[in-house]
Amino acid sequence: MSTDEEPQHKVRGISTEDCQRMVDRAVSRDPVVKFMLEKLDEVGCPAGENFIRIESCPDAVVGGLRLPDGVIVCSNHVSAQEEINHALTHELIHAYDHCRAANLDWRNCEHHACSEVRAASLSGDCHFKQELFRGNFGIRGQHQSCVKRRAELSVSMNPHCRLPGQARQAVDRAFERCFADTAPFDRIP
Repeated sequence: MSTDEEPQHKVRGISTEDCQRMVDRAVSRDPVVKFMLEKLDEVGCPAGENFIRIESCPDAVVGGLRLPDGVIVCSNHVSAQEEINHALTHELIHAYDHCRAANLDWRNCEHHACSEVRAASLSGDCHFKQELFRGNFGIRGQHQSCVKRRAELSVSMNPHCRLPGQARQAVDRAFERCFADTAPFDRIP
């Protein structure tokens, strides 16, 4: 789940039509989104015509993966093309993980944490510029800190992982192994 938990100091939300145009632009022009769609196809899970949907979402998230339907982009919580590109990449990484792992159980906090670590690290959620906009100025270890923070936030939204400390423990257990897994990329983009 791609979260919108940190202040971005801008007006949130766009029309469904504008969001659809931005999604279409990402799918046709953003190299990382296009790459992820190709990789989904290669692992046997092609994204069909209605795989990416635009909705107004009640929770403060920019998107999500809803199985078996596909990726949801929340028009009421996005306002810029770059956000949509990152959200799509984030959710497509979850879809890729779900497709390639025969036993991925989203109710298992550690399984969920692994995919969240990968998505936060590989989607651009934690690029230096994004962190700067959030007011996080650390240099040393900032990417890893961001990945842990955002993964923990997403896992804590899972109804099966809401006990105190459960999300953090799951992220801590999964972090090293899952942060090192950059598939389908050769390295962190």
